[in-house]
Amino acid sequence: MRNSSKKRAASPKAKQRASVAFRMNILFFSIFLLFSILILRLGFLQIVKGENFVRILERTEEVPVNTSVPRGRIYDSVGRVLVDNEPQNAITYTKLQTTKQQEMMTIAEKLATMIKKEPGDVTLRDRQDHWISLHKEEADDKVSKKEIDKMVADETLSAGDIQSQIDRLVRERITEKELEGLTEQQLEVLAIYREMASGYALSPQIIKSDDVTPEEFARVSEHLGEMIGVNTTTDWVRVPKSSLAILGRTTSPKQGIPNSKINYFLARDYTRNDRVGRSYIEQQYEEILQGQKSVVKNITDGKGTVMETESVFEGQPGKDLVLTIDSEIQAKMESLVEAKMIEMKQQNGSNLFDRAFVVIMDPYTGEIISMVGKQFGQDPETKKRVINDYAYGTFTTAYEVGSIIKPATLLTGYDQGVIQLNEVMIDEPIKIGKLGIPKSSVFNRSSRIQMSDLLAIEKSSNVYMFKVGFRLADAIYKYEQSMSIDTGAFSVLRNSYAQFGLGVQTGIDLPGETTGVTGLGDLPGNLMDLTIGQYDTYTPLQMAQYVSTIANDGYRIKPHVVKEIREPSSDGKTMGSLVTEISPTVLNRIHNSQTQIDQIKRGMSRVYFGSQGSAKSYFGDAPYDAAGKTGTAQVVYSGPERVNSGDATINSTHIGFAPFDNPEIAYAVMIPWAPYYNGQYESTGTILAREVVDAYFEIQKKNGTAEQSESPTLIPIKPALSETEIEEDTENTIE
Repeated sequence: MRNSSKKRAASPKAKQRASVAFRMNILFFSIFLLFSILILRLGFLQIVKGENFVRILERTEEVPVNTSVPRGRIYDSVGRVLVDNEPQNAITYTKLQTTKQQEMMTIAEKLATMIKKEPGDVTLRDRQDHWISLHKEEADDKVSKKEIDKMVADETLSAGDIQSQIDRLVRERITEKELEGLTEQQLEVLAIYREMASGYALSPQIIKSDDVTPEEFARVSEHLGEMIGVNTTTDWVRVPKSSLAILGRTTSPKQGIPNSKINYFLARDYTRNDRVGRSYIEQQYEEILQGQKSVVKNITDGKGTVMETESVFEGQPGKDLVLTIDSEIQAKMESLVEAKMIEMKQQNGSNLFDRAFVVIMDPYTGEIISMVGKQFGQDPETKKRVINDYAYGTFTTAYEVGSIIKPATLLTGYDQGVIQLNEVMIDEPIKIGKLGIPKSSVFNRSSRIQMSDLLAIEKSSNVYMFKVGFRLADAIYKYEQSMSIDTGAFSVLRNSYAQFGLGVQTGIDLPGETTGVTGLGDLPGNLMDLTIGQYDTYTPLQMAQYVSTIANDGYRIKPHVVKEIREPSSDGKTMGSLVTEISPTVLNRIHNSQTQIDQIKRGMSRVYFGSQGSAKSYFGDAPYDAAGKTGTAQVVYSGPERVNSGDATINSTHIGFAPFDNPEIAYAVMIPWAPYYNGQYESTGTILAREVVDAYFEIQKKNGTAEQSESPTLIPIKPALSETEIEEDTENTIE
């Protein structure tokens, strides 16, 4: 009996039952263990980390919000307002992350009963989409079931492609009559909705800021609690008080950040609809003028809905800029240039002439006192000729400058040891090879004249400069014989010219500066043209920096148009405290000795007052001591009138500085494509230069006493020289 019992215990079925029981115990134990871990984990999350998760669910985030703080003002050198701000009432809408289209449409409908919004910016696509939203059943009927089935059967089309095709067909089949059925009220709602939808989450979008009436402002203010996201605030409009182009322009809120700079500005906490500087001073000093936006803390729930806003930082207006330009001097120089242009346009051979430039700078500080560029244009409405501001052309366009480059050519010769002070050479017609016509000085077409370096500057000898170039190129010249040159002479000359700022960037604190065009040939004739300024091209600003370098004994100073950065005015009557004063920046000193520089200065003085000076008839009776150099470049036309490209013309130029012993100003005049008739031309650049220098000293004499009496610490804000206001550009798009 005992044996049979043992046998049953050892049977396979008994073993299987024991194994199952063991496994079930393990399973139950594992389940118990997992639940224990889960309970412990839940307890940990709720008890230990619970408060942290509550804070996350009710998180706060600081979001910089554009409240349109006023940009910094721009003043001239004595405190006259050049660019101001004008406050105006504005109605804005801030879209939340969770805002739905229908919610915005409902708010737009309410706003339309309170404000007047012209539907001028509403596009055809906007009208079509709005019609669809108002007539859903009619819109669905525009595309038949058969057409939809055919699209679905096309395996190459995704669901998104099918919907896009349906939407396109619906829009195409909306008739003009149906669109005309949209009422004025519906179009007004659409115009408001369009502005609301174009904004970005948590960034106020201006719905209306132009001509918001007090009644509209009050009505909206009374109902803000009914329209989540709507606010009444103050917007600031940029008001230029001068037509000076280098002041630059800003974008409007509609334009926002230029497409080409979106990443740059977004990385600096700008929003897409921020007003930013888009050209010249407004662009160059954007971060100073912009100010600091308000920061608000948006208290959100777990779904991202803003429950409350709390001000963290109220923002600061942009800092003010004080320019180096004196608007009284600027206005006088502009009037002189315009008068000269009108006079020149009445002369024979003036069909190509369309622009003129004058730059005046302090040779020791680099301050631009006046920067004038004028260009003929056409009034788009009357089609009459007008003169437009083209001041930026002084550093964005370049021309052959002619004989004003000769002082730099001689200084290069001195530095390279190929000529000595007071060295005499023969001025005579130069002819290389049998072909072509001789090159000569204007005053000597056929004879041989002894010429010193000083006389070469005084009379403007071309041949003296040619021979300096030959020596730089280790060339042996013989009349009507071919000549080989060391082409390295081109680099020697250009590197030397660059010391003065010719052919390189001047460093002006304005964007878009060009360096000019370098000629590509390396023939002997090209080298000769290079030595007299008829090969490479240079900007009017480079000309001014060049003569400044000579005037201040060889130091090339970086030019600048901003003199000071100041805090905003606290009372609107005096300028704010000084933040930064722009100090002179020495870029380099030329390689020449002081003795060599003084020699060139004497030669330039003789241009005005020497017995054979090329400008004696214009400057010989000047009541001030000065020095300069005349220039005329015989060129081929390369301007906007393409039909005249290649026509022979001249550039009339002039550089100088005054007074001679302690220069206050260095000046440059460039008149491209000046009147040129039957091979005859007038020294218009020199005539204009005399008028410019006379006018400068007359204004300085008149204002001298008043300027000395002003307080050095409390600088009064003065009204603009002209009450003319230049309208802000409000185009919708900008690249």
